[in-house]
Amino acid sequence: MDNSTMALLNTSDKSIVCYTPTMTTTNGVWQGDNPLEFSLPLFILQLTLVVVATRLFVFILKPFHQPRVIAEIMGGLLLGPSVLGRNEKFADAVFPLKSAMVLETMANIGLIYFLFLVGLEMDMSIVKRTGKKAVFIAVGGMVLPFIVGVGSSFILAAEDKNTSKSGYVVYLGIVLSATAFPVLARMLAELKLVSTELGRLALSTSLINDVCAWILLALAIALSEPSTNSMVSVWVVLSNIVFVAFCFLVVRPAVTWLIKRTPEGKPFSEFQICVVLTGVMISAFITDVLGTHSVFGAFVYGLVIPNGPLGAAIIEKLEDFVSGLLLPLFYAISGLKTDVTLISGTSAWSFTVMVIPLAFLGKILGTLIISLLFQIPTRDGVVLGLLMNTKGLIEMIVLNIGREQKVLGDEVFSIMVLVTLIMTAVISPIVTLIYKPRKRLIPYKKRSVQSSRLDAELRVLVSIHTPRNVPTVINLLEATHPNKRSPICAYVLHLVELTGRASAMLAVHANRQSGGPALNKTQAQTDQIITAFQNFQEHVGYVSVQPLTAISPYSTMHEDICNLAEEKRVAVIIIPFHKQQTVDGDMQDTNPAFRMVNHNLLQNSPCSVGILVDRGLNGSNRLTANQQPHQVAVLYFGGPDDREALSYGWRMSRHPRVRLTVMHFIPSKENETNLEEDQIKIGKDNLIDEEYIKEFRKVTANDESIVYMDKVVNNGEETVSAIRAMNNVNDLFIVGRGQGTCSPLTNGLTDWSECPELGAIGDLLASSDFETTASVLVMHQYVGLGPNGEDVYVTERPWQTNENHAMKQQQHMARYSSVQWGPTLL
Repeated sequence: MDNSTMALLNTSDKSIVCYTPTMTTTNGVWQGDNPLEFSLPLFILQLTLVVVATRLFVFILKPFHQPRVIAEIMGGLLLGPSVLGRNEKFADAVFPLKSAMVLETMANIGLIYFLFLVGLEMDMSIVKRTGKKAVFIAVGGMVLPFIVGVGSSFILAAEDKNTSKSGYVVYLGIVLSATAFPVLARMLAELKLVSTELGRLALSTSLINDVCAWILLALAIALSEPSTNSMVSVWVVLSNIVFVAFCFLVVRPAVTWLIKRTPEGKPFSEFQICVVLTGVMISAFITDVLGTHSVFGAFVYGLVIPNGPLGAAIIEKLEDFVSGLLLPLFYAISGLKTDVTLISGTSAWSFTVMVIPLAFLGKILGTLIISLLFQIPTRDGVVLGLLMNTKGLIEMIVLNIGREQKVLGDEVFSIMVLVTLIMTAVISPIVTLIYKPRKRLIPYKKRSVQSSRLDAELRVLVSIHTPRNVPTVINLLEATHPNKRSPICAYVLHLVELTGRASAMLAVHANRQSGGPALNKTQAQTDQIITAFQNFQEHVGYVSVQPLTAISPYSTMHEDICNLAEEKRVAVIIIPFHKQQTVDGDMQDTNPAFRMVNHNLLQNSPCSVGILVDRGLNGSNRLTANQQPHQVAVLYFGGPDDREALSYGWRMSRHPRVRLTVMHFIPSKENETNLEEDQIKIGKDNLIDEEYIKEFRKVTANDESIVYMDKVVNNGEETVSAIRAMNNVNDLFIVGRGQGTCSPLTNGLTDWSECPELGAIGDLLASSDFETTASVLVMHQYVGLGPNGEDVYVTERPWQTNENHAMKQQQHMARYSSVQWGPTLL
């Protein structure tokens, strides 16, 4: 080797430094070090800025119901060369080129594990059960946008002329034709469409679309190999087919054997979890070596792990960290790579403006044509096509892989990111504007327990947050006395908070008809609730149970409850109180958001509402076990809510093993004189109360299961004393919330009220200081408005049947001709 060559090598050795171990962590500012010169503190700062920027846009876009992916990409755009990155000092200090490797490595690790979770949560049996309709709509909806992508490839030239033109065409076709299932699932929940027939079809179609997109992505990567040897692409495809077969034929049985070694009900060991998580990296490494991409291996590995307790355990450990912290890093990096300023010139912007409506219309037209063949209404077909334009994860992965392989240049990458962003952002407002579920035109009258006659079915909507609420609710329903003349139809609604995950939507969409194991914790809870109510239906006669699930943010969860109540024409909604009793007897908050749901429900409910303070109802199903009867007490002060409480208690008293005590609180004559002026204002309501109590006493005079007592009290203190005197003998208190009423008998009780939504008496009984083991049902009666805005109270009675209803109503009208009775509520 000559001297000139040696000199050149020495020069190269001096000028190229790949990695310096001492540059990872800093010695501290007191040593004079700049933290931004070291990789770890710089990465921490970058991650913090990404999270802050992302959360800022999440907050800004929340009122517009935009998917979270929009906020995450816009956070990257804000920090990238499109906005703040245009400042060279900021870009060089916070996002220097030397930090790109660490940042992208961490983002890709997050992406690998997120794709593993997507595969883990994806129930392939859903695809099998969707039928031909969803398959044809998914494929038909991809054809025209794919053709638009092919046309776009001729307008936008590839970055590297040596790359395969076919691979470039497939990349653009996937971006414009794919649908992001996780993003669409959350959007459907936000739009209150996830439980509709259209929503279920959209979920099925997008799931199949996702699978097709992954197959096309593997093909695109194989076709874009920068080699002149045509056999390379063939070997890439064949080797990946072998990998997929190995995963399903070898890895899946091995993981199944690992699961069977753990006894049912016991947690998985750290070793088992570690083996599975290590397998993710091994699979990602293998597919990367084979020439595809690491995310493809992680996704396939997630698919082969059987749905069940192992998958649920892994999801609980990983999902929040991966989807909440590392995945936004991937989206943000996509934004950081996007430079909107590169889209310059009339041709580039003309193409951007042109390709969005073309792709939109292509997807809508393709979906609509297939929808019409299956006799789906035109409006639903158009909305379904709009929803199928939702972009997100798969599109960003395709764009990033295309850029890494130099198939997509920086300008094309920026254009397609912008196209993806705009197409996804406009879907929610357009669907909200053009698609409004058809209004139910037929009104229903029985919006309360008081107006529900005993010879007709009683419809109840039971809202459940957790399985802990189930035993007491079941005892309450059974004590409500379902019988041949008045059966009970219970709509059991499991309330699930809407998060950024798609797993909850998958759990609901699966419908649990396959009999397989639960996908995750949410589905396991739903299964537990459904099983308990199905057992209740089997062992108690004249009860039908219909399980449902609502997925919403807590802020709008009451809308789902109200819509379902109106659709099913229920008489009363029963929802748990936001506090639970602890072992030592104290009432403790379970989730403060539950209180907001209850408050919103009371304000907007289309029927009566019962808030159940759950203290166990003695913790056992004693009625079906033929043991001691339930002791139920109704505390009656007057007003529509108290009449509703008495109506419910009256219905329960018909059960042969329920003993009802009605304590009617009456103000002393001194209080009556002092409130004479107020009595005139509320005289109408007092006459209704008086009539109601008279009829109750008349009908139940010879009923030994009912004890009626008048209690004259002067103030709130005497009221509390009277209630405490009967405390230890009751299993359940039923009280009215007391909306719009002010009684001297409860004066002073609201001064220290913790939960005013329960009313004065309900708050007293629900407090930890009251020291009772009895559950409490606080009733709020539905009250409509008359033509002049006046309150219209329910005038029907629970003892009335279709035969004597008209006669009884005429008697009441004749007896109290001076009272302006409201019409029956619609």
